[in-house]
Amino acid sequence: MVTRPYNILRGMSPSSPQANQISAAPVLIARQTAAYWDAGEDGGRDLTAVEAERLARETPPLLCHLPSVRRRLDRESLPGLDLLELYAFVRPAAFCTPTPRGLAEALALPEPVSLAEQAAALRQAAGLLLRECAAAGDRQTIALLPALARGGWLWAPFLLALFRDQAEPAALPGAGLDVWRGLSEWSDPGNEDPPGSQPVDSQEARWRLSQLLGQNAEARPQQADYASALTVAFEPREVEGEPHVVLAEAGTGVGKTLGYIAPASLWSERNGAPVWISTYTRNLQRQVDGELRRLFPEPKERARRAVLRKGRENYLCLLNYEEAARGSGLLPQDNLAMALLARWAANTRDGDMVGGDFPGWLPDLIGRARAGRLTDRRGECIYAACPHYRKCFVERSVRRARHADLVIANHALVMIQAALGGDEGHLPLRYVFDEAHHLFEAADGAFAAHLSGLETQELRRWLLGAETARSESRMRGLRRRLDDLALEDEELATQLEAVLEAATCLPGEGWRQRLRDQPANAVEAFLALVRQQVHARGNRSGDPYSTECEVRPAVEQLLDRGDALAIALKALREPMEAMARRLAKLLAEQSETLESDARRRLDALARGLQRRAAMQVQAWEAMLAGLHGALEEAFVEWFGVERFDSREIDVGYYRHWVDPTKPFAETLLSQCHGAVITSATLTNRSSQGETDWDWAEARSGTRHLPEPPTRLQVASPFDYGTQTRAFIVTDVRKDDLDAVAGALRALFIAAGGGALGLFTAISRLRGVHQRLRGPLEQAGLDLLAQHVDGMDVGTLVDIFRSEVDSCLLGTDAVRDGVDVPGRSLRLIVFDRVPWPRPDLRHKARRAAFGGRDYDDRLTRQKLRQAFGRLIRRADDQGVFVLLDPMMPSRLLSAFPPETKVERLGLAETVRAAGDFLNPGRSTPERSTG
Repeated sequence: MVTRPYNILRGMSPSSPQANQISAAPVLIARQTAAYWDAGEDGGRDLTAVEAERLARETPPLLCHLPSVRRRLDRESLPGLDLLELYAFVRPAAFCTPTPRGLAEALALPEPVSLAEQAAALRQAAGLLLRECAAAGDRQTIALLPALARGGWLWAPFLLALFRDQAEPAALPGAGLDVWRGLSEWSDPGNEDPPGSQPVDSQEARWRLSQLLGQNAEARPQQADYASALTVAFEPREVEGEPHVVLAEAGTGVGKTLGYIAPASLWSERNGAPVWISTYTRNLQRQVDGELRRLFPEPKERARRAVLRKGRENYLCLLNYEEAARGSGLLPQDNLAMALLARWAANTRDGDMVGGDFPGWLPDLIGRARAGRLTDRRGECIYAACPHYRKCFVERSVRRARHADLVIANHALVMIQAALGGDEGHLPLRYVFDEAHHLFEAADGAFAAHLSGLETQELRRWLLGAETARSESRMRGLRRRLDDLALEDEELATQLEAVLEAATCLPGEGWRQRLRDQPANAVEAFLALVRQQVHARGNRSGDPYSTECEVRPAVEQLLDRGDALAIALKALREPMEAMARRLAKLLAEQSETLESDARRRLDALARGLQRRAAMQVQAWEAMLAGLHGALEEAFVEWFGVERFDSREIDVGYYRHWVDPTKPFAETLLSQCHGAVITSATLTNRSSQGETDWDWAEARSGTRHLPEPPTRLQVASPFDYGTQTRAFIVTDVRKDDLDAVAGALRALFIAAGGGALGLFTAISRLRGVHQRLRGPLEQAGLDLLAQHVDGMDVGTLVDIFRSEVDSCLLGTDAVRDGVDVPGRSLRLIVFDRVPWPRPDLRHKARRAAFGGRDYDDRLTRQKLRQAFGRLIRRADDQGVFVLLDPMMPSRLLSAFPPETKVERLGLAETVRAAGDFLNPGRSTPERSTG
């Protein structure tokens, strides 16, 4: 941020900030390669980035999203009055797309189209927000302003003038940041009653669905049939280990969300237990949360009966925040970041910093590193020993979830909780898994074992705490967590010393450098040879950021170092397990004298020790023991070096299940009473177009259950034959980035924007982006890009959705997170057939699951899922283009049978796509550049 106070705005005096005077301020809007400067009555003009910076230093302009403007213009110190900063300060925890149009929409202003209209909208937005701030005048706002002025925030003088009779210029550093004082404490309702087992019949589900839709809703018979058929999953379980599972494929447009909410909400109300709804993407979590407003329109009731549950690494840690707030006065330029965080923390619904009411663009304004340090990403929570424990957002969420009707979670959390036995022993009886085509990869992450530098370093931190004054970690370690209890119990004290001594076998700070020079302990000695073997034999496997190699045969001395490490890990695990048992015994013996907070703290410590001993240390021992023999058929292993921007960030020995749905079925599905497993792309289609249910059962884990699932398939109501077209371009060399960029340019311009370009490699995406920026700007189309624009995927998709004629480049993460109805998404272009990456993990699965046919199935699913993004409403139209002449015909069954698929040259494809999407408008000729 600019560090000098703002004192020049033509026609506007800080000492007299009337809202209408903001109309005199200049406005800066960044384009792809140039800038638009609007001086109000003098009109607007295009400038180079250098000219824009010069004018901005003379008179800081109004703009929207300063970090993005700086990135686009490549001017890292350009000053400006950022409307997003003002919006986040005045309307904390409120959604807004970070563009001039997004601000206008959030403030109920007319939609600005031209650049001049966008400039006018920013001036209007500034005036509205200043008036709104003046009208609210809450105590926290006033308390924060003096420090913001001292820190050089450009908006501060104008806001201070609004409250010049109330603000205290000499306010102490940190005033207004102590938001924890105003938060309410959570209450523990106590033990819940045992859940019932009453069923929900199909007619009741139809009735509840009609209630949710309302009287004037359009008739959707497919949705009602879907809701009715799902009731099988809510029947009472007859035999232990044999849940009622429904595999339900519902085409796009059926209305899955309300379809499963209907029977799930009835079962929960009737049986006094929550149903957990699990998704893969944050976007769908938000969608489900929004749909629950129909069921619980009153906000307080909704907060009580519908809970969004995530892992603790997603939530604001109040202790981390307090430490940051108490230290913020040392650096005046940090005042704005802490003030915006304070405003959000005081107004947030649930403290969720990843996909909740924490705007996706806010980390850009406060610093992504700072935002990351405010959550518990290292397992540093000290539970009841924390002074904010009774106000903790995580603990509040855990307790609310136990007594809610519906809990919205993600696949990873649900699987990990099941593997650990639930939250303090609480496991749901009924689940709904939406986006179930991702269950396989979610299970792959949840049930893997990684003996790596980062994993082992985190365990050392948890056991020993922060070991150096320079460490950013405030980890307390076992000794401080136990407080005086270890001193009072001799047996526990002896076990503690054994754990702390054994933990020195794990790597500490600086381990990456020591792997190259002189390893300092057993883990580092082992990983040094792992790294040597990877560099000697490694394959890049199509990923420029990682290298891997087979584990066997091992380089000289690696087996010996593995044996030494196994001995050291056993010496660590055994006292950890002994400590866990001793703590459990002490809890039982002192149950009547221990205070409830102390009991929770020690119980959490005992469970943490047992979990880490069993799921980490013991798993590592098993991996090391297996180095001497052949690999078990159930697993695939490799050594790997992970890189980011050419820097080595991790070295490790990795073990995954060949079929990770097996532990998923054993730990979760077989333990619950019923589950709905649903997706629009659950099954596969054979090359002949036949529905492949075996694929659905294999990828969902249901084939590992003793009884087969109930199968349900509900077709999409959309008319793909008239709403879509698909083209395979036959004359573009997919390995020629100039040709690929030229094709994308011609197609994007023919469509008039609303285009999504999908890439199989980040390097290709960046190369094409560089070639597209100027031409698309000349055509009047805005270009967004993952891995280039510096924004998270959710924010990029929000902008893409609101800017109807914009274009977006992305990888698989963008494909999975896009839900863009209407003309904002009318064209999808894939740069090549998305074959699976040929790494060692895929090699093992390919051998186990059918060879080339397995590759075809995976690729067919990716194409099918991408195509499914095109049509989200009955009036949508869309074109799908693949720039790969080598697309085999056997994969064409990925597209709906009604969709016409044509193999054409680029010029013919451009004309056909343009005519279909924009009938009556002339299509530009193919460009050869």
